Amino acid sequence: MKVAKRYAECSKLVDKNKEYEIKEALELIEKMPKAKFDETVELHVKLGVDSKHADQQVRGTVVLPNGTGKTQKVLVFAKGPKAEEAEKAGADFVGAEELIPKIQNENWFDYDVVVATPDMMGVVGRLGKVLGPKGLMPNPKSGTVTMDVTKAINEIKSGKVEYRLDKTNIIHLGFGKVSFGTDKLAENYDTIMNAIIKAKPAAAKGQYIKSVSVTTTMGPGIFINQK
Repeated sequence: MKVAKRYAECSKLVDKNKEYEIKEALELIEKMPKAKFDETVELHVKLGVDSKHADQQVRGTVVLPNGTGKTQKVLVFAKGPKAEEAEKAGADFVGAEELIPKIQNENWFDYDVVVATPDMMGVVGRLGKVLGPKGLMPNPKSGTVTMDVTKAINEIKSGKVEYRLDKTNIIHLGFGKVSFGTDKLAENYDTIMNAIIKAKPAAAKGQYIKSVSVTTTMGPGIFINQK
């Protein structure tokens, strides 16, 4: 089925003027004509905050109970015993200064998350202009600057996701695959939404959650009734 035709078929199932309960929306997704691959189910949350103000930032991490369905490749910047620990914990790549030219000059981005021990941040900082725009810069707030590299790697591998506002005050993230089915996806959804609600900044005034929608990689958006 051609993409445009499939999208039209999927859209017919969705009432654009309705806000669905999450389980109802996920059941709709299950009924939609399938793509040729296992699509990611995405969440888009518009918040009533202003991300230009530091005290209205919303950012954090949460471990999804059913994972993301995606195997995350982890690069760890560490030396000595911490490098050995990272290798034992299952990091895909471990290194130090020698990785800088590979990333800067060879455009090497064969990893999804970067973890660094605090003592390596001077080195990693030199990659700020390259890693920053890709959202790969290690950050203490997301648990990716840490001495406990084993914990960081285990959490990432078991389905830890980061949520953060973009410039338009929207959080976008994937929370599983279509093949997970309604119950597992609903569990992941509840875990993320609870984390976002708890992360409400004290400076945020008025309605915090403006709108919530879910969609698949190639599918139409479905608005959710999030009380």
